[in-house]
Amino acid sequence: MIDSDVIASAGRVHRATNMLHSMVYFVPEGDEEYVAAGLRPGRMGYFASRSAPMGAVGPEVVTATFYNFNPELVARHIPRAWTLVAPEQVLEARLRVADRALRRLLGEEVIASRELAQATELLTHAALRCEVEGRALFAGHSGLAWPTATHLRFWHAVTLLREYRGDGHIVALVQAQLSGVEALVTHTATGRGFRVPAAKALRMWSDEQWGAAQEGLRARGLLAPDGTLTATGTALRERIERQTDELAAKPWEGVDLEAIDALVDYGKSLSRRIVAAGAFPDEVFAN
Repeated sequence: MIDSDVIASAGRVHRATNMLHSMVYFVPEGDEEYVAAGLRPGRMGYFASRSAPMGAVGPEVVTATFYNFNPELVARHIPRAWTLVAPEQVLEARLRVADRALRRLLGEEVIASRELAQATELLTHAALRCEVEGRALFAGHSGLAWPTATHLRFWHAVTLLREYRGDGHIVALVQAQLSGVEALVTHTATGRGFRVPAAKALRMWSDEQWGAAQEGLRARGLLAPDGTLTATGTALRERIERQTDELAAKPWEGVDLEAIDALVDYGKSLSRRIVAAGAFPDEVFAN
């Protein structure tokens, strides 16, 4: 049984550092590098770059491992991307995106700082303790070579921990019998994550599909007529998040809690810095 403080730590680290990974999907450097590599502008770079660690997989694998995207959107870009650029080239481009974006958003003083090096060491220690069983997207990422530059090792470690957690999150969603769109509807109803218009646009769910998912959730007693979560729906989302933290906790066993506290504080400060520097578009996230 994993200690409750360790379980809580897994969630806290994720929330403090996730933006430091996900900024690569929003910064302008992404489209620049992926188009230069040979991909089409727009969403193709996202799907190709995140799935490339698994090789030239088909749309079914991407839909399964990304979970809450409309399969029609995935099929627009995968496998077409692999006819244009090899996965290895996409991964090289993604690392350039991370390098350029982090240097721009954090600045060279942070990049060269002792604090970043210490955080990288702790994150690397945790990432290397993750196990691949049942974690398809993480497994693909875990087979990649570690970058040598500290800021890229930091980004790679955050990415590994994020995908490890994400694979566990899918386990919790499947157990809760929530489809991809239902997972998205219930998460936005918590008031966290994407705003509803952004969620629909980024995951390409039509108003009709979103409405049908809402009706199904109302029939299960999870969603109220006004679109908010019922007590049962709130309890379900809380159980999903708790299970996700539990499944992400193992890499943090035995790690000093004060060191984790310091990492969380530092991750939050870096996240605030990149948000203030414009890493994400306005009106995307609820908070």
